[in-house]
Amino acid sequence: MKTATLLSLLLLLSAFTGHAQTQLQGSVKDAAGQPVIGANVFLKGLYDGASTDEEGLFQFSTKETGAQTLVVSFLGYTTVEKQVNLNQEIPALSITLKADQRQLQAVVISAGAFEASDEKRSALLNSRDIVTTAGASADIMGAINTLPGTQKVGEEGKLFVRGGDSYETKTFIDGLQVATPYNSTVPDVPSRGRFSPFLFSGMAFSSGGYSAEFGQALSSALLLQSQDLPEETQTGISLMTIGGSLSRTKRWENTSLAVSAEYMNLRPYMSLVRQRQDWKHMPETKSGSVVFRHKTSPTGMLKFYGTYANSQLALNQQDVNHPEGPIAVALRNQNVFFNSTYEETYKEHWTLQTGMTFTHNQDHLAAGETKVYAGSNTWNGKTVLIGDIGHAVTLRTGLESQLRGYRQNYLENPTSAVRKGVVDEQNVAAFAEADVYLGDKLVARPGLRWERSYFLQKNALSPRLAVAYQVSAEGQVSFAYGHFYQTPENDYLKYHTPLSFEKAKHYILNYQRTFGKRTLRVEGYYKNYQHLIRYNATELKDATDLNNGGHGYARGVEFFFRDQQTIKMGDYWISYSYLDSKRLYKGYPVAATPGFASAHNLSLVYKQMINPIKTYVGTTFSYTSGRPFHNPNLEGFQQSRTKNLFDLSLSASYLTTLKGHATILHVACNNLLGIDNVYGYRFAANPGPDGQYASLPVVPGAKRFALVALLVSINDAKK
Repeated sequence: MKTATLLSLLLLLSAFTGHAQTQLQGSVKDAAGQPVIGANVFLKGLYDGASTDEEGLFQFSTKETGAQTLVVSFLGYTTVEKQVNLNQEIPALSITLKADQRQLQAVVISAGAFEASDEKRSALLNSRDIVTTAGASADIMGAINTLPGTQKVGEEGKLFVRGGDSYETKTFIDGLQVATPYNSTVPDVPSRGRFSPFLFSGMAFSSGGYSAEFGQALSSALLLQSQDLPEETQTGISLMTIGGSLSRTKRWENTSLAVSAEYMNLRPYMSLVRQRQDWKHMPETKSGSVVFRHKTSPTGMLKFYGTYANSQLALNQQDVNHPEGPIAVALRNQNVFFNSTYEETYKEHWTLQTGMTFTHNQDHLAAGETKVYAGSNTWNGKTVLIGDIGHAVTLRTGLESQLRGYRQNYLENPTSAVRKGVVDEQNVAAFAEADVYLGDKLVARPGLRWERSYFLQKNALSPRLAVAYQVSAEGQVSFAYGHFYQTPENDYLKYHTPLSFEKAKHYILNYQRTFGKRTLRVEGYYKNYQHLIRYNATELKDATDLNNGGHGYARGVEFFFRDQQTIKMGDYWISYSYLDSKRLYKGYPVAATPGFASAHNLSLVYKQMINPIKTYVGTTFSYTSGRPFHNPNLEGFQQSRTKNLFDLSLSASYLTTLKGHATILHVACNNLLGIDNVYGYRFAANPGPDGQYASLPVVPGAKRFALVALLVSINDAKK
């Protein structure tokens, strides 16, 4: 939720203002008594921490109180956890790290994966990066679209990765798949992610070759790890040009409870800023959430997150097949989601993770005389066991089950019969993989996943392998290979035609170098698609044959460089992707580049903290080469290209106080230069009197989107 997300920005950026805090200091040495340089020292589950200097010394401050866990880690050594009481004066600490072959320096599986977490100081993106990336509008998906491997599809607002359609990228929260990660919308009105980035302490974006733990995703997996206990009790208030929110978080010693309510209505904003659409009911959303966290033991954590959202919109949309006038389109959506997980460590070497998630989603869509109802209930449960076998192997194994019920009623016009679609699916899976450390410079991760679809009456076996080799003190080479299967979407299953899993094979080669606070990545990949859905008509509803006869490929090269060191209090990254992809799927008559795939994608992101005026400024420039589309007025298929897309976005956050309460004034503007971008074209189904097919361009709803927000955080006084 946008307002809740921006309110959370206050808490993270306020770290720049400085407060009176408790000091922790000490030294970290190895078993021989030599200083460990660059070790990570931090409070578990929090942002507070530091790295050791050239003498192995560390020092940092925290505003936390009570019993906390101090974590000391360094690649190549066993992680040490030490209990500290921040209500008492803490003398200088002396920590000794023991060598651990499983934590080799710079040897980690990195092929296809961008990982970020509060416990990894080499994180490429974290929650603050998501919120402060200009142009992302505090949306996880928007920020991920600045990383290599993604293609910007402005009219969708979803993740399209390495030549894969958006449904091939799946989102997981605490290891459990999310059934509806995006807000519901109508064609040519972009969606956005349902979840605030500040719900999460870690994010891993894998553009391919991911763990055997995760299935039902052909192209990509976005893995989100939720926060543990919040830092303190507080109340949050936000007032924005598009709505507002109110939240309350209560923190006890081992428990926390947070509730929030949000109302968003774009009518005031859209009434002031000229819109290209003819809105009848501008987007409106009412939502609320509850988050419960309980620390059951020093190593155990129980979490629950639940949310309810009700949204609606209505507009008149131009339709090239109806020149007599626009078509009235209206959408109402209800969404209920909850996620509950439990984690505990036994005998220090074995960890149990178990959880369940449920999603209820209803869409009521009206387009002219056509009315569509689509409802779904999805349950997902998983249990994972992680343990050490000897000193060189870490085993990860588990079971997973998903139940999915889908109902659709389609009424083409008041005199037609209702067409009903019903899908009741159960998918079960088992997986096992191991991190095997083969000496001091080589690690391998073999894995195997089995899945069974009771609707398809099919089994799938997915072998996967990833290896990494340290080529220098700062660099490594990684390789990943795997088979990936996905059950076809409900829109295909509802016809009850015999189908099978769609399939993709991934091959990835990666070089990564981390030096200081700089990261360089170069990666090449090849994906082979098999058994893609194909039908023998332009539109699925007109097809008489639906099968798994489709296939395709995607290959490319990607570059990423991030520098958080050269410019004082500055941060920038450069991301570039080259993609070559073709598919024979859906209603395509021949293999061709899909309409969502652009050959070249470039993002330049820069952020700067300006201390004298307490302002955090960010800017993003993005370039996307023209995407293919089919022009029936020309020979061939998918033979035309849109013009190149350009975007320059800017954001700024001014840190201040309002009656003693920490406050942020946040402003942002997307497409600052007002460039007339075109996403594609819609063509008429039949030619006109002149023999030509009429067309309409697909364009953004407005040239620019601007936002102004006032965010206030009221922290309870500590006793």
